[in-house]
Amino acid sequence: MSDMVASQNIMNMTTHSDNDDISDIVTGYDLKVVTIFPTKNEESTIENVIHVASTSKFNPEVIVVDAYSSDSTADLATKAGATVIQQPEHVFPGKGNAMKAGLREAVRNRAADIALFLDADISNLTSEWIDKLVAALIQNNCDMSRGFYQRQPRDAAVTKLIARPMLNIFFPELSHFEQPLSGEVCARRQMWERLLEVQGSPDGWGIDIWFLIETAMRGYHSKEVFLGSKNHTSYEDYKEDVAKLGKMAEQVEITIIREAIKYGRLHLQGNVSV
Repeated sequence: MSDMVASQNIMNMTTHSDNDDISDIVTGYDLKVVTIFPTKNEESTIENVIHVASTSKFNPEVIVVDAYSSDSTADLATKAGATVIQQPEHVFPGKGNAMKAGLREAVRNRAADIALFLDADISNLTSEWIDKLVAALIQNNCDMSRGFYQRQPRDAAVTKLIARPMLNIFFPELSHFEQPLSGEVCARRQMWERLLEVQGSPDGWGIDIWFLIETAMRGYHSKEVFLGSKNHTSYEDYKEDVAKLGKMAEQVEITIIREAIKYGRLHLQGNVSV
């Protein structure tokens, strides 16, 4: 399906209201959706998230991008029916590296009309998350949909202390986003292709907020979609000591600063009283 045809087909379906049943949206429509899971040592959850994703009304293909797991994540993902590829470089943190590899596989090699990311460590994932993220693109004709959710009071420290305050300073038009570091991100192939062409994208933890900022700065529209609550196993690793999130915080902070320099926003720091 060409980009023009895919785009027109999606545009033709935007007459549905937010209250329409998602099953009505997909009736008679051949929409190729690919779900991508970046992973590293997620053997406890990987089979379930692949199974859950496969039950979405959009019948997505599933790609797992494995960051050289030392456990059985890759083998279990293959047995569960996913296409498994390796992260291009053996580096950690390398989330951006993995996500870009997943996108190249999904939109270039598999010609997905829509590709979305989900975190692989979610213990309460439902197929409705995929349904809602994809439906948001169709119903609202936005360019990118992003999940937001209820979090534990001590969860999302980097979001609360770094990402949102810094967006409020340098990119105030994005300060309303509840979860600017969301791992649940969905967009049309054309959007992903444009982002893949941009030079200087982060290879690490900065990738999620980079996607958000670059989408906005290029004139595209992102919409947050409420997905309920999110329980993820990685929270257990840092809930008693958020200092373990130091590298993530550093990379998110530097990404926002670099984007502020790129788009001539650095002077806005003068608006902050200290």
